[in-house]
Amino acid sequence: MHDKKQLSERDICTKFITPAIKNAGWDVHSQIREEVTLTAGRIIVRGQAALRAKGARADYVLYYKPGIPLAVVEAKDNKHGVGAGLQQALGYADLLNVPFALSSNGDAFMFHDRSGGTLIERELALGAFPSPQYLWERFKAWKGYSDQALPVVTQDYCDDGSGKAPRYYQSRAINAALEAIARGQERVLLVMATGTGKTYTAFQIIWRLWKAGARRRILFLADRNILVDQTKTNDFKPFGTAMTKITGRNVDPSYEVYLSLYQAITGPHEEQKAFKQFSPEFFDLIVIDECHRGSAAEDSAWREILAYFSAATHLGLTATPKETKEVSNITYFGEPVYTYSLKQGIQDGFLAPYKVVRVDLDRDLQGWRPTLGQRDKYGHEIEDRIYNQRDFDRKLVIDERTQLVAKIVSDHLKATERLGKTIVFCQDIDHAERMRQALVNENADLVARNRKYVMRITGDDAAGKAELDNFIDPEQPYPTLVTTSELLTTGVDSKTCKLIVLDQRIESMTKFKQMIGRGTRIEEDYGKLWFTIIDFRKATELFADPDFDGEPAVIFTPQPGGTTVPDEEENNGADDRTGDPDDTGGEADTALRKYHVSGVTVRKVAERTQYFGKDGKLITESIKDYTRAAVRAEYRSLDEFLRKWDEAEQKAAIIQELAEQGVIWEALEEEIGKDYGAFDLICHVVFDQPPLTRRERAEQVRKQDYFTRYGDQARRVLEALLEKYAASDITNIESIDVLRVQPLNELGTPVELVRAFGGKKRYRQAVQALERALYVRPAGTDA
Repeated sequence: MHDKKQLSERDICTKFITPAIKNAGWDVHSQIREEVTLTAGRIIVRGQAALRAKGARADYVLYYKPGIPLAVVEAKDNKHGVGAGLQQALGYADLLNVPFALSSNGDAFMFHDRSGGTLIERELALGAFPSPQYLWERFKAWKGYSDQALPVVTQDYCDDGSGKAPRYYQSRAINAALEAIARGQERVLLVMATGTGKTYTAFQIIWRLWKAGARRRILFLADRNILVDQTKTNDFKPFGTAMTKITGRNVDPSYEVYLSLYQAITGPHEEQKAFKQFSPEFFDLIVIDECHRGSAAEDSAWREILAYFSAATHLGLTATPKETKEVSNITYFGEPVYTYSLKQGIQDGFLAPYKVVRVDLDRDLQGWRPTLGQRDKYGHEIEDRIYNQRDFDRKLVIDERTQLVAKIVSDHLKATERLGKTIVFCQDIDHAERMRQALVNENADLVARNRKYVMRITGDDAAGKAELDNFIDPEQPYPTLVTTSELLTTGVDSKTCKLIVLDQRIESMTKFKQMIGRGTRIEEDYGKLWFTIIDFRKATELFADPDFDGEPAVIFTPQPGGTTVPDEEENNGADDRTGDPDDTGGEADTALRKYHVSGVTVRKVAERTQYFGKDGKLITESIKDYTRAAVRAEYRSLDEFLRKWDEAEQKAAIIQELAEQGVIWEALEEEIGKDYGAFDLICHVVFDQPPLTRRERAEQVRKQDYFTRYGDQARRVLEALLEKYAASDITNIESIDVLRVQPLNELGTPVELVRAFGGKKRYRQAVQALERALYVRPAGTDA
């Protein structure tokens, strides 16, 4: 018999919980998964340092078949009660959207069932674990699956052999779309934040419908060539020879999956409407990528395609559903069947958090007024009025302002990472070119090394657009710093973008979200865990707008006669062959004169840094304030912290525990000083105690004649450990592996050094005694 009280949680799983589940008929290969990672763990940023908190990991997830979860089981050791893990299991069940959650300590199971009309929560004996068929039947009833829907909703996911599987939210999005389509819903909307894998999600939806025979001919529509090409080459690759990209006016009806630019199959003239070469009933599923753009407007030329294929199911994908008085995604598609927001993506650790540096310039705050009769640098008399931030770079150019913005951005890069991919959003093409020139002058050393260090990428410039692939390629260092106005706002998978500069006035929430989305991807292999936004135009005030991460609301107002105000984004950078129609410089519009002035004094008057908080809001908080709050959540008083520190056999465990609570040691050292150890950093920052450096603590130990109790070789080992502590910190002397590195390995082999203390046990006791000597509380003080 086992003494359950002495068993670890893992032992409880192995000896009691897993056998009980298997005995109930669950297949260990296809239906039982242990230690399932659900979220990656939120990334916490302070200063230039970041750490990843613990992610959500379920002890067990039980599946009807791979990809269709039914239940979560959470285990605890036998010192806990049967239901101690139930609330944790319920949280994971909410993530997976399943109605069954169970908890066990090895004695029994606590079973939570919300699949029926009445919530049931009861204790089950180990031998009474519910069978797969029992839970599946209740799950089907809870979901309302019809017999006709089952072949679709139970169709296997595509397994391309890469080991890639949908994340929990992608599975929820895929299943929600399939369920809606299986119910007969003709228009379906999925809202997923930029960087969360909308295209991969769409692929799995199409694949399962296609394999189930529920949809046989599919059209995937996008409005940028790069989106179509990326989709065909990457996520949609398993379709193989069944797939084609429509490129010309003649179409081949022998394929089953078609990818196309809107512009490739339609145009203002009848002979350009290649989509009409298909019969209206040819496609039975149309997937519209970035559906907040051109096809959102009722009178859009692109909406004509959807109207022609009205018999097909229409699936819209967007990170930013468009809801204005003129345009409405929801009016067309209906309420989203699933939403995964930027806030949730950051909380789960799948998206990069951001810090915001808001910069105020004196001229932006105070405005500028010409003197009477003043002319600009090109001889044009300047209209006499006060020009403000709304006018700068649209109606009035101040050269010194452009130069100052370029200097502030460049100084930031010089202080952080000069080869970090950066996008500077400018007011228009003219502004983007002037900013490029200013940035070249501020970074002449790197431009001399490679002229592509700074480039303009806008719709009118073939040389810049030709470098777009290199900019988004993590393996290519150049271009590094690019200026643009509209071309990079959407559809550009710039995974390693670490800095976004906003020097453009932004009033569209949709556009703002798309700009911010250029930085939200994580690329850990390249050190991209978070990104910075430098805001010169107060654009980030939109973060405080409830619409930024809230549920979209319909405010669409149909116009008389069935017309709408033209969608300003319909052709925004859409046609890679003709450039950005909205991306025009001031000189191209003779009706709007742009004045150019120089010799104006422009200064930075304020700068503040804000971070993404736990509630999804921006907070202005110093590293000290943040650390104080994180530690006091764990230790209410200095005495409590000191007691825990003194009792810990391994101080490294406390340091790691505080890191998991959000203490960023690197950022603390950067602000307080690198000569202090973790103990003194906490005592000083959190509990206002005077700190001692590691060197000062080491010298105190030496003055105590502490080493005289040991033999010569043991004394030399302890002196070396003390010096190692003074140079690095306590964690580096607690592991016995320290005996293998310099200078300790010069004193003898690990076996010889341990033997000098009388064995491993006494060696560890000596190290712990050394630690007590280091952290002894001086008489007359609190610490």
